[in-house]
Amino acid sequence: MYSRTLEDYIRGIYLLEAREKIVKSKRLADYLNVKKSSVSEMVAKLKQTGMLNYEKYSKLSLTKKGRELAEKLTFKHRVIEAFLTRLLKRNKKEVHDEAHKLEHAFSDQSIRKIYSIIGKPRIGAHGEEIPRVKL
Repeated sequence: MYSRTLEDYIRGIYLLEAREKIVKSKRLADYLNVKKSSVSEMVAKLKQTGMLNYEKYSKLSLTKKGRELAEKLTFKHRVIEAFLTRLLKRNKKEVHDEAHKLEHAFSDQSIRKIYSIIGKPRIGAHGEEIPRVKL
């Protein structure tokens, strides 16, 4: 539905908001390891799609639509990490990058099944809360 890049920006803003409360373009560029000009382009696109509130030189904040997508992606990511560590017995230090790739690929239906198989955990492999979302 959305590009992987767009999803990465949405989730990056979401995670930074949770940690730092105020997210600026420069901080997002550092977090995603991209140029500030790339952030500026994506910010315009996210604002146009109704996922981001932003006025020039102000903080970035997700709209309800953006937050819902970010929570869904975070849910998928953390469920995949839990699956990899609990069922496949992978080291929790090694699963983040793999989960990041898979969160974009797995269908909602597959994630729902994986979530059920691993016992619908509330806490992910790294101790973070798994958000409650409707898939």
